[in-house]
Amino acid sequence: MERQLMEQLVTWKDGKRRKPLILNGARQVGKTWLLKEFGGAHFENMAYVSLDNDSLARSFFDADFDVKRIISSLSLELDARIEPGKTLIVLDEIQACPKAITSLKYFCENAPEYTVAAAGSLLGISATEGTGFPVGKVNMLDLHPLSFLEFLKGTGGGRFADLIASGDEQAINPFGGKLSAILKQYYVVGGMPAAVEAFAEDEDVRAAREVQREILGGYVRDFAKHIPARLLGRTMLVWNSIPRHLSQENKKFVFGQVRKGARASDFEESLVWLEQAGLVRKARRVSKPAIPLSAYCERCAYKVFMVDVGLLGAASGLEPEAVLEGNRVYTKFKGALTEQYVCQELVAAGLSPYYWSTENSRGEVDFLVQSKGEIYPIEVKAEENLRSKSLRAFNERYEGMSPRRFSLSSFRDQGWMRNIPLYAIGNLGAWV
Repeated sequence: MERQLMEQLVTWKDGKRRKPLILNGARQVGKTWLLKEFGGAHFENMAYVSLDNDSLARSFFDADFDVKRIISSLSLELDARIEPGKTLIVLDEIQACPKAITSLKYFCENAPEYTVAAAGSLLGISATEGTGFPVGKVNMLDLHPLSFLEFLKGTGGGRFADLIASGDEQAINPFGGKLSAILKQYYVVGGMPAAVEAFAEDEDVRAAREVQREILGGYVRDFAKHIPARLLGRTMLVWNSIPRHLSQENKKFVFGQVRKGARASDFEESLVWLEQAGLVRKARRVSKPAIPLSAYCERCAYKVFMVDVGLLGAASGLEPEAVLEGNRVYTKFKGALTEQYVCQELVAAGLSPYYWSTENSRGEVDFLVQSKGEIYPIEVKAEENLRSKSLRAFNERYEGMSPRRFSLSSFRDQGWMRNIPLYAIGNLGAWV
């Protein structure tokens, strides 16, 4: 399974000022697999240890932070030669050993010749920040679920992925129907590697949905393991409310929908935990579209998306057939899946999604992103709908923007705005 982040790992490896790496990401996005593939392809050997289930390895970090001793101990336990420049040291599930996280500072300062990569749950890693986290002494990369282009490559559609990546609009347009059908499959299967693998075996979306339920169950068990008891019940309420929020026409997160009469102070800490775990993503509202967007975002107004479109479908109880066959009853939730998909594609491309709306929420632009000194207001359409009243009104109100509409219509330039097919937005160069 090809992951685009592999290129960044190679760049990190060859960097002159390389520091120990922490590969961030929610559980089950493929961090362990990617580091093992990276080690096997780009190093003579690899010293891999999972700190979650190896108490002996955890003990190596207890006495002190003598890096030479730690390396010697790991070498003996793993029966592996650990050589500078030739060996990738992988500390997996590093959140299970907070002192191992702290030790990365000493690897950076006292043994920079060794190549060290750590992976772990964001929830556990973020809990150590401020209590020994090696601020400024590590490089960090984020791994997300498979994007649509990665999904294509992992399920036999590599030629379609290459076609989209080429940016040749005239060559892509004739295959719009086929690509739209595959995109519906992606809405169901999503980008969690285990779900994609289950689907790829014989194109069984039910097999993928079963894997998704297992992943969701694992997340709940993680909540019980990491979240303070006083927050556990509230966190579950917030987590379970996300599909309901996204099904609304106004998708702004409202704490009153989590529990009747709830206030932000009751549940905001739980939402922070979910965000730190990489399980949700906020798209904050901006008061005006100006650079930098981050300077104009509002702290208390945001939409909340899940980590993966397939997990959203599973969490909502949506039947795969409703998506694939276009059941009429599913029409309202179609917008939720489409916005979720767009959000995670933007994040996978390294963009931070925001949105804009009027105070009464009667006018809204689904997303705004900033890239290369320009602001791109984005309207999302689940089908081939070419009406863009809100986007046009926004464009007339704020000049100098580069409006885009993401829909199932083919590439087209309408002068004031460009339409980009939903299945092609992963190729950033096609619209930015």
